[in-house]
Amino acid sequence: MTQADDALAKKRFFALSIMRLMGVAFAMIGFILISGGFTLAGQPTDRWIGAAIVLVGAFDFAAMPLLLARRWRSPKNP
Repeated sequence: MTQADDALAKKRFFALSIMRLMGVAFAMIGFILISGGFTLAGQPTDRWIGAAIVLVGAFDFAAMPLLLARRWRSPKNP
């Protein structure tokens, strides 16, 4: 593995880690919004917005790192 490959692997690992952290942050903000910790547009609307933010956070945490890892996977040599 060359230094360029090592640097690229570090950047990709950092990107995957940040993606998971942002997913957790979105989910936490969504739950705070659902519980009424702060308001944006009033309580019935805030629950729907919070639920949408939680779903986006769950997708960012669970699915996006897998999709990026699949995209960045090294090609198999025959």
